[in-house]
Amino acid sequence: MPFRYMGLPRAAFEHIVRMSDAELAQIGAQRVVADEKPGFPCRVSLADAEPGERLVLFSYTHQNAATPYKASGPVFVRETARETYHSDRVPPVFQAGRLLSARAYDAAGVMIDADVVPSDQLEPLLERLFAPSETDYIHVHYAKRGCFAARVERI
Repeated sequence: MPFRYMGLPRAAFEHIVRMSDAELAQIGAQRVVADEKPGFPCRVSLADAEPGERLVLFSYTHQNAATPYKASGPVFVRETARETYHSDRVPPVFQAGRLLSARAYDAAGVMIDADVVPSDQLEPLLERLFAPSETDYIHVHYAKRGCFAARVERI
């Protein structure tokens, strides 16, 4: 079953990336510098930042449905990220041996299934979660920290 991995749209965060450190602090965000790879996964490009690269870390509402599953959490956006990742190919951040959580939602934003797998087993899990016709989309999270990673949709 084909699916599309979707990064977050850069344009939605342009104003945040351009903020000064003081302005970021006022909204509970911060500018960070990657000091290892992997370790700083950009939610726009779905690639890890290179050591020395600057990112902004802020809270993002990734599940905005009017359900008990509404959720937000921390995300990194590389200052240099321009292209939003939209592809049927597994993104680079999911090839780095991470433990991933996948959460399946129906069209109303209610979670209907979820599981945790090593990154090399993600695609079989996505196939299983998309098998029921009720599954509308899936959110992938980094299981250890629980941070939202990307949205996956049927093609």
